[in-house]
Amino acid sequence: MKMNLLVTGGCGFIGSNFIRYELEKYSSVNIVNLDKLTYAGNSENLLDIQDKYKDRYTFVKGDILNAELVRQIIVENRIDIIINFAAESHVDRSIIDPADFVRTNILGVQTLLEVARQVGIKRFIQISTDEVYGDLPDNGYFKEETPLSPNSPYAASKASADMLVKAYYHTYQLPVIITRCSNNYGPYQFHEKLIPLIIINALQSKMLPIYGDGTNVRDWIHVIDHCRAIDFVIQRGEIGEIYNIGANNERTNIDIAKFILKRLKKPETLIKFAKDRLGHDRRYAINADKIKSQLGWKPVCDFQNSLQETISWYIDNRAWWKI
Repeated sequence: MKMNLLVTGGCGFIGSNFIRYELEKYSSVNIVNLDKLTYAGNSENLLDIQDKYKDRYTFVKGDILNAELVRQIIVENRIDIIINFAAESHVDRSIIDPADFVRTNILGVQTLLEVARQVGIKRFIQISTDEVYGDLPDNGYFKEETPLSPNSPYAASKASADMLVKAYYHTYQLPVIITRCSNNYGPYQFHEKLIPLIIINALQSKMLPIYGDGTNVRDWIHVIDHCRAIDFVIQRGEIGEIYNIGANNERTNIDIAKFILKRLKKPETLIKFAKDRLGHDRRYAINADKIKSQLGWKPVCDFQNSLQETISWYIDNRAWWKI
């Protein structure tokens, strides 16, 4: 079935992997990528795609806050579905200056929702995060019914966006779906994030900054498994629902660092513990039973093998991260 997708923030890490996945999997999918190209948006991520799929892929540089531009793209390209990846996403930056996070992650989403409502979009997929749930004790998992309790300005902005999305569903019957995913890793990830930062610094024998004592736990999923899950949601997801996406790969930050150092044959003396992040959540862990049982999705990427492949990608693509 032919689908016309508007992907916002498609030059970022997850968005670019999703565009690549969809175009390679479906010959009937057309994609318009709207991206402002801020610090984490890199048009280099899709250079090969732009050439290979020039009849089915269009890039537009622009801001999701530009309602006229969004409306024009939707109307001219007969967009069926909006998948909103556009977001300021780095927690440290949100702590230093939350203003851009409020602007893009809340006001930008409201702009998209309002245009979608006015033009009658068939489906609006909001890509959210497990960070909206806040902190977890040493046991238990985030479920879709877990109350939102964000602790960073970034997480608060994403939780606010989720609430707006739900409000547009209940008030205007806008056909929305929200996905909340655990921490992603894989190719094309901006170097501020934990795994690429450790890989890149280790390759250059630079110190690896680890917050606190390194025992904060994150639940990791390969970006392609995340993209597959979003595709399942587009194809099979129920309007008005929330789907948690995770692969049950809980690891401490220090264990991630040691794994990468071992694979790169670098000494653990490169690890340097830094003053802990303000309001640093101790543990995240996702219960993904709903998307597995209702939509039939399950992760297929083995964590250790996929992390090794990710390390190899950064080794083989030094020109990309040295830009």
